[in-house]
Amino acid sequence: MRTKKFNNKYLVRIDKGEEIVETLKEFCEKENVKLATITGIGATNRVKVGLFDPKGKEYHASELEDNFEITSLYGNISTMNGEIYLHLHINLCDKNHKCFGGHLNYAYVSATFEGVIELIEGEVDRHFDNEVGLNLLDF
Repeated sequence: MRTKKFNNKYLVRIDKGEEIVETLKEFCEKENVKLATITGIGATNRVKVGLFDPKGKEYHASELEDNFEITSLYGNISTMNGEIYLHLHINLCDKNHKCFGGHLNYAYVSATFEGVIELIEGEVDRHFDNEVGLNLLDF
């Protein structure tokens, strides 16, 4: 991963073979990024995306292996129990322009990933909400 900082933003490049979620988490830990938004584009050939079922309060995830364009990655960075917490969603497109998307569990870069992390001053933690079944922002 390579980065360059501009005021309150980091421009990031994650290279071929690196896993996006883990690489971003390690970067945030190293740079003490505790609250931010992230956007990005790129390419992957191995990804796991999920969909939350509010009735059953569980994620249903699918692993996909093919060449995909990452047409958009959006999310936020916060903390939970003192650790970095990434909440990321991804949209993918295959060679037939069929789209897939959902909550991002992991994605391995097949060519490159380019993103922007925009820092937000402050810190917001998360807590698990039993009623909803998710880790919610705690204001």
